Amino acid sequence: MDLTPRPGALPPLPGPGMYTQVYAETPAETTTRLRPVPARTPARAAVAAVCAVLGLGLTGGAAAGTWLTGGPADGPRTDDAYTVGRSVWHSVPVDTLFPRTLKGDGAGPGATDRTWTRVAVAADSGCAAGLDPLLLKTLRPVGCERLVRATYTDATRSSVTTVGLVFTEADAEAMSALGTRFTGQRLAERADLMPRTYPVKGTVAAGFGDDQRASWTVRVLTEAPVVVFSVSGFADGRAVAEPQPAAGATEAGATTAPAEAGLGHEAKGIADRVERALRRTITDLTEKPE
Repeated sequence: MDLTPRPGALPPLPGPGMYTQVYAETPAETTTRLRPVPARTPARAAVAAVCAVLGLGLTGGAAAGTWLTGGPADGPRTDDAYTVGRSVWHSVPVDTLFPRTLKGDGAGPGATDRTWTRVAVAADSGCAAGLDPLLLKTLRPVGCERLVRATYTDATRSSVTTVGLVFTEADAEAMSALGTRFTGQRLAERADLMPRTYPVKGTVAAGFGDDQRASWTVRVLTEAPVVVFSVSGFADGRAVAEPQPAAGATEAGATTAPAEAGLGHEAKGIADRVERALRRTITDLTEKPE
């Protein structure tokens, strides 16, 4: 993949060994040739003045109507969120999408506090790199613009979790339909729709492969063209015979291996915080300045 940044845009997300680099934006400058403007006669000046007054009146009326009826000026429009959200993967710093450290106050079993540290960020890619074929087929109706992923470990380095963002090509209607399907058919609970891990050689996540997947979550956002997922496992590379979705592994009284090890909380907690950061970023980029 060509990692050369396009003019005016940040480079793609870095791959292993590159994520500590800081990328600077390159300002793009444009020059517009000025065209000569003919001198105005008194009559033309008068007409221009009348038009200006009428224009201001219409503009002011439209603005007042928007304020009174609670229109787009009240906040980001859905189309804005979708337009901006689709390009966030290459328009904001990697540390914004995947912070180096995630704080999980009350996110662990029994409402204990958790802290997760980023191990590495994968190079941006197509969805086939991080999704099993069946999950890829399930997401096909919304398309795949880009996939970005990162792997985290907990403070004790006993667990590892890969979190990912699938930026889709869909509009709000298609994302809503996919969300309804996931909810109605409980697709996020199916083990054959688990996302893949992102193992990193020479790190605590070196042995984090398909067989090590223990708990996971997949979420379809409807306010933006994004699917958020995460998958967790043991850092020692042990295989998990019966993985359990995070929704079940975080229930009170759950006694499965993923639940008792807190791996459901790991998957849910990390996905929660990455999703919040994404929503906050999109809101900041789309909301109107006061």
